[in-house]
Amino acid sequence: MKVREKFDIPKQTVLTIAGTVGVGKSTMTKALAEALDFRTSFEKVDANPYLDKFYDDFKSWSFHLQIYFLAERFKEQKKMFEYGGGFVQDRSIYEDTGIFARMHYEKETMSKVDYETYTSLFNAMVMTPYFPHPDLLIYLEGSLDSILSRINERGRPMEQSTPVSYWEEMHQRYENWIDSFNACPVLRLNINDYDLVKDPDSVEEIIERIGRTIKQTSRYTK
Repeated sequence: MKVREKFDIPKQTVLTIAGTVGVGKSTMTKALAEALDFRTSFEKVDANPYLDKFYDDFKSWSFHLQIYFLAERFKEQKKMFEYGGGFVQDRSIYEDTGIFARMHYEKETMSKVDYETYTSLFNAMVMTPYFPHPDLLIYLEGSLDSILSRINERGRPMEQSTPVSYWEEMHQRYENWIDSFNACPVLRLNINDYDLVKDPDSVEEIIERIGRTIKQTSRYTK
């Protein structure tokens, strides 16, 4: 019997993994997809025409970058449902507006007009009954110390050299965002309870929790 069938997870399910840098989104995405026999959906950064320009000049390019991300994530989310589901997605479309666009606006690296235009477009495209939202958003959380420890142990060189103050801010922004998030059902997993790098077998316990949550909130009926 497949793991997916064992825990009564419909084959058309779409799962989205969210959380700040260092919590293990990519590892969780790969582990769940392999165990459930689902496809993966990862962010495509190599083809992004704005990324380098953005890092050179936040204020001039933050709006362009966020619009690009919105368009790409919108197309990707539609594609997952057009395929008939069966996907695990690394990073959600909701984090862009709830965390990053808001941060740019509050730090004045995005103008008020641009921010209002962006959020208006996001709401018209995404926050409607017609847009296919995931069946479950899996939010990976942990203490700031735990996240910093993982970044120091496993992170990219750029992440390891980033000031701690930045990670403190992102940690708080993510916690504020998830506390008010209601676009789809949420399952919160603490990274101190599950470490798929050190204990790959713990994925089955995670899938059991996913199955229970989906059963309680599922749009699908037998």
